[in-house]
Amino acid sequence: MPRRSATMLAATLLLIGLLCASVVMKVPYTEMSPGPTFNTLGVQDGTGQPVITITGHETYPTSGNLNMTTVQVTGANYQPSLVSAVVGWLRDDVLVVPHDNVYPKGQTDKEAQQQNAEEFASSEDSAKTAALTELGIPVGAQVIVASVAAGGPSEGRLHAGDRILAVDGTPVTTAASVAEQVTKHKPGETTVFTVVPHGAADSAKADVSIPTAKAQGGDRAIVGIVPGIDHTYPFKIDIGLQDVGGPSAGLMFALGIVAKLTPTDLTGGKFVAGTGTIADDGKVGPIGGIQMKLIAARNKGAQYFFTPADNCAEAVKGTPSGLTLIKVDNLDGALKALDSVRAGQNDALPACPR
Repeated sequence: MPRRSATMLAATLLLIGLLCASVVMKVPYTEMSPGPTFNTLGVQDGTGQPVITITGHETYPTSGNLNMTTVQVTGANYQPSLVSAVVGWLRDDVLVVPHDNVYPKGQTDKEAQQQNAEEFASSEDSAKTAALTELGIPVGAQVIVASVAAGGPSEGRLHAGDRILAVDGTPVTTAASVAEQVTKHKPGETTVFTVVPHGAADSAKADVSIPTAKAQGGDRAIVGIVPGIDHTYPFKIDIGLQDVGGPSAGLMFALGIVAKLTPTDLTGGKFVAGTGTIADDGKVGPIGGIQMKLIAARNKGAQYFFTPADNCAEAVKGTPSGLTLIKVDNLDGALKALDSVRAGQNDALPACPR
């Protein structure tokens, strides 16, 4: 075979080999794409059940949309091929990010799903609290045992959901005050928790003695629990979405609750979507995958998009045509922006700086 032909054949075979390798070679990345959106004022697809149901309090008719947005993410155990990752980098509707940016190292699909479910439940609670507080409706709060560390001093003595009334006879009203009382002890000393067991009546309260232990890597006393706050509401609010996780729907849930409890038609019939975590005090926090959520919202027909202030810089880089970004810092600011949306005063809307 002539040398030139042999060289060309070798180069061709090498190229074919590299192409084959790129198809099967896995890379440590995760792919995100636009997910479904849900109108918090409407009903769930396929079930006909309201996304938000309020019983025990007067509600009002609503119109338009206040859509929460989601991102579809490949599983913790999935790794794309090099070819798939390159194709994703070239597409506008796929976001390819390092795997560890989404899933902490070693996290399994099951662990990720559990974390997302817990974050979603927490966002529901904060959305209810923020919405009712914004409307001046009293919200109760009680300190609880959020979780008990396996093998820790409290295992078998305290249980998740137990209400904590006092520590060493001192009433506690915040999670931080529980830690404050415990750390007054030296490791090895005993502390006394006054608790009401989960699901029991107040009359079942009891004192539980717990020996403290030394915190790992320090001299601080611990009892091996994570205290938390459980809010109580004067009427029932159910958020019925299934198979959705994470904390990023908090803002839109809060707006949906306010809309149902307010005589004013908040959207004025406009299609508003958005995202953002929410704290009990109404503060809105940043989320991941903002560009994919913008695409999902616009594909669904959204005209406006509530954007957490800390996501603005990223959002303005890929805003779909016809979608107006509204910068939001807190629930009150979002409600004031809806006043401008209803009035058609786009110039008055807080904009993400470009």
